[in-house]
Amino acid sequence: MPPELQHLNFNDQRIAYRLRPGASPTLVFFPGYASDMEGAKALALDAFAERSGFALVRFDYSGSGLSGGAFEDGTLARWLEESLAVVDQLTDGPLILVGSSMGGWLALHVAQLRRERVQALVGIAAAPDFTDWGFSDGDAAEKAGISRGFWESGQRLRLLEREIGIDCPVRLVHGELDRDVPLDVAFRTLRKLRSADVQLTVIKDGGHRLSEPLQIETILRTVSGLLEPAQ
Repeated sequence: MPPELQHLNFNDQRIAYRLRPGASPTLVFFPGYASDMEGAKALALDAFAERSGFALVRFDYSGSGLSGGAFEDGTLARWLEESLAVVDQLTDGPLILVGSSMGGWLALHVAQLRRERVQALVGIAAAPDFTDWGFSDGDAAEKAGISRGFWESGQRLRLLEREIGIDCPVRLVHGELDRDVPLDVAFRTLRKLRSADVQLTVIKDGGHRLSEPLQIETILRTVSGLLEPAQ
């Protein structure tokens, strides 16, 4: 059975979440752009948390999934604030962050801002700075369905131009044939991370979603490896 659907009131929005109680560290799942906490990877991670006995919180950004608000009002800065509220108000103790696509970008920011709590991070097809390398300008972003407000917010929150100040273990899982987030982005992220413990797993023939059974198994095995000292 999935955990009960609950809501966190933050900045006049109802942020939907499901919290599975369990052992520490708590896993936190960050969905991708226009995705939500009921996707295949999120559900697989929830089932893994139930089997292994670890706590997990997954949530929807405002305007997405079961949360309140309009999607077109969403910006990276707003969703980062919501992510921090989820971490600060719904969890205690050490954390392992798991971010998919844009969620990986957000998780990297959270890891920098809450470094005293983040024990490890997993980026699944992580897409830091996609407003920068994905579009030539705000007009191009709007033509692709990305609001100008989101594009401008993302430009202010770029990470790949300087060292990413994270020292915990980081695991990046990326598809070899990802056409949405090129594999080079994963290598750029790896090189910019300050941590000495960074590993990149490239899934042969994998695309962006990484939701096939063997791909999800790779992701769960990666998370499990970071939990081994606590098991």
